[in-house]
Amino acid sequence: MTALAPETSHDQLWNRRYEEHIAPVNRLLDDTAALRPDSSVCYVDPMHDVDQAKIVVLFSNTGCADASGFITPGDADAATRMLGLQWELGLRPEYVMPWNVYPWHNGTEANGKLEPAQIAAGLKPLLRLLKVAPRASALVAHGTEAHRLADQLLKTQNPLLWRRGFKTYKVKSLDGRAFAGSAERQQAHLDQMQTAYADAMARTGISPSR
Repeated sequence: MTALAPETSHDQLWNRRYEEHIAPVNRLLDDTAALRPDSSVCYVDPMHDVDQAKIVVLFSNTGCADASGFITPGDADAATRMLGLQWELGLRPEYVMPWNVYPWHNGTEANGKLEPAQIAAGLKPLLRLLKVAPRASALVAHGTEAHRLADQLLKTQNPLLWRRGFKTYKVKSLDGRAFAGSAERQQAHLDQMQTAYADAMARTGISPSR
């Protein structure tokens, strides 16, 4: 009799991506993927919760799709910075919803600098996300491409935004050149992020978990 290989932690997460608390978002990503059959999308990790999420975290995603198949802040260092920031603030993952400016990836290739048309193409998927995440009323945009999409979002003057008192924040990307400078400069970027997330938490009524 052949023994079955034990399920890895990644397999467990992957198999949970359509659980009730995150299925609306990942089904939306399936629909988004179908718009560009030659591309793929990354899913949202099931540690997040569509009904509790109050802050959308928008990544510029100019790099490659993560091997996990889930949306990430960037490389391993970027993920560590994000986790450290959330831990310091006491911001639990169920209160945030990660999203990519340009939801699509072309195989294992890096997206590179996103063109204006690609950024514009991300607007409708972002609006659809806001419709399925009923409590989201703040957005933290990481990186230049995310800043531009955040501006486009506000220009739509969608009634959903003013009904929720929606606010956007622009901060540096968590990886790349933003963290290639001096330690003092890197800390200044992290301090800016902490201020933005702390304000977003206060506006949306999120209490620190510790």
